[in-house]
Amino acid sequence: MRILVAGATGAIGLKLVPQLVEASHSVVGTTRTAAKAEVIKRMGAEPAIADGLDAQVIRAAVIAAKPDVIIDQMTDLADVTDLRHFDRAFANTNKLRTQGTDFLLAAAREAGVKRFIAQSFCGWTYGRGEAIKTEADPLDSDPPEELRRTLQAIQHLESAVIGSANPEGIVLRYGSFYGPDTGLLSRAMIDQLRRRRVPLIGGGGGQWSFIHVEDAAAATVAAVERGKPGNIYNIVDDEPAPVSEWLPALAALLGARPPIRVPAWLGRLFAGEHLVSMMTEVQASSNAKAKRELGWQPAHPSWRQGFAEVASRTTTQYAA
Repeated sequence: MRILVAGATGAIGLKLVPQLVEASHSVVGTTRTAAKAEVIKRMGAEPAIADGLDAQVIRAAVIAAKPDVIIDQMTDLADVTDLRHFDRAFANTNKLRTQGTDFLLAAAREAGVKRFIAQSFCGWTYGRGEAIKTEADPLDSDPPEELRRTLQAIQHLESAVIGSANPEGIVLRYGSFYGPDTGLLSRAMIDQLRRRRVPLIGGGGGQWSFIHVEDAAAATVAAVERGKPGNIYNIVDDEPAPVSEWLPALAALLGARPPIRVPAWLGRLFAGEHLVSMMTEVQASSNAKAKRELGWQPAHPSWRQGFAEVASRTTTQYAA
């Protein structure tokens, strides 16, 4: 099939494009800068320079590519480190999830695209209640103030994509990313952990679900052919974990001292209610539907294995 990956040089795109090419698909990848076009060529795809927030440029790129499938991986998170001001940090990504999604869907309809797959997120977005959330569970109806605009953008994206019959829409809710120099194992995060600037707040009872970027890409490839139209899939590993377990374990793998422990009231004062909620209240996600319907199995079924694998390489590369 002919596939256009919007955001081909992002964390997932860099793993996804080679997997699509290996699966014998013809791939066009978009990037905002000409400097990254060569990266897309080296992955075996055709580059297209396009800003996801420019409707006319996106329209021209889609029509020129003539894809059967569009995979929307557009975010702007590479330099995000200050999560205390969460909605501000995610402002441009939220525009991509709203305006960018609308522009890309409109272009897809005009170009006769058959399938549209979009990146979403699962984690703090789910409401409270049962510890392991499925796709049928509602998203949080009353998130902390600092998360509201970001959750609204996610809801806009999911509603627009799932509500689309032409092209048929599928949403993939990825868990918390990690991989070499990515997400929880990015250089910025490693530096914060080594400086003990990521405290364990309260009891650390918040449950997180993780996904290695290579596994996220593999699930996306599976969704191209086996995903059911109008469906949402949680793309996470098999082992959710409380913050009280994974955060000290990650610090140890990186050769850092254990994280500082602070009470929830102090966390609210210095970090904000939203980060306290992420540390103490968030719920994990089930991958049963994705495994059943997509025929997908994560190669890194546990964050324990995945963190250790990446950290063993990372600690050598970024040795203090």
